[in-house]
Amino acid sequence: MARRARSYDESDVRIRPGKGSRPRTKDRPQHKDAKFGMVITKDRGRWGIALDDNGPIVTAMRAREMGRTPVEVGDRVGVVGDTSGKKDTLARIVKLEERTSVLRRTADDTDPYERIVVANADRLLIVSAVADPPPRSGFVERALIAAFAGNIHPVLCLTKTDLTDPAPFAKEFEDLNVTVVEAGVDDDLTDVCQAIDGHVTALIGHSGVGKSTLVNRLVPDAHRETGEVSAVGKGRHTSTQSVALRLPASGDTPHGGWIIDTPGIRSFGLAHIDAENVIDVFEDLAEAIEDCPRGCTHAGPPADPECGLDLTIEDGTASARRRDAVRTLLAALRTNVDWA
Repeated sequence: MARRARSYDESDVRIRPGKGSRPRTKDRPQHKDAKFGMVITKDRGRWGIALDDNGPIVTAMRAREMGRTPVEVGDRVGVVGDTSGKKDTLARIVKLEERTSVLRRTADDTDPYERIVVANADRLLIVSAVADPPPRSGFVERALIAAFAGNIHPVLCLTKTDLTDPAPFAKEFEDLNVTVVEAGVDDDLTDVCQAIDGHVTALIGHSGVGKSTLVNRLVPDAHRETGEVSAVGKGRHTSTQSVALRLPASGDTPHGGWIIDTPGIRSFGLAHIDAENVIDVFEDLAEAIEDCPRGCTHAGPPADPECGLDLTIEDGTASARRRDAVRTLLAALRTNVDWA
């Protein structure tokens, strides 16, 4: 007997699936067999990765499931696929480990877009020539601020010390407890090697200050291109991309490590950093600002007559000298003068 139309309900309706209606699963692959390593190069959608335990260097692309997750030089990633490192092979980046530190900058102090210079570095070697081109304290101050905010230990490296005495320029930063090393053509690199041995070290500096020359001395097989300073006192770009180079575990660097050579930086914006990020690095100063009034910029009188840095720290002490040095950094944070 035929059923009446009113006796049908939605459970009786069967809709045929279309060709593209295969049910998707939310269970993503775990990639438990992924091999881990450090990103050492980045170039137009391809990343070079040095696998752990002295494994091969593989070329990889970002897997679809990674989306637009940024992967930078220094990142720790997991890769699957062809990890043999042979020519014309391609692996896939499927995992990105949490970063321990990030060195960021913006194009200028009004640009909200943060650019990652390098990831997971625990040393920042700020390379500055003491002459030809002349040193720019504003750039060094901004690099120090970025290092403090990014949880990276800064080291100031002075090059071309054969041209003039580096002591006056180094003295400007002695109250900030910053390690200062010299790397002139006639200088021994023992102090530099001791500062970077066993660490992941990023080099930053203006073009022409001698970064690539220094890298070639530290890593003889690097063969980084070097250049000369132009007639107007500006360096020429020789390094166009960041690249991580393995320090040989011998001589003055028995523990090895990594050197990340970066392109010459002509602008170092700090739009993403405020005064508290800098002051919190120094415990004595961080305690002093706990009772500062709301909205205090810690610049001191006359702008901030009730700043805790002045009310709780006695003049003539080491903390007072550090306070004055940090205020110099904060002044650099608020101005664009003399850092380009």
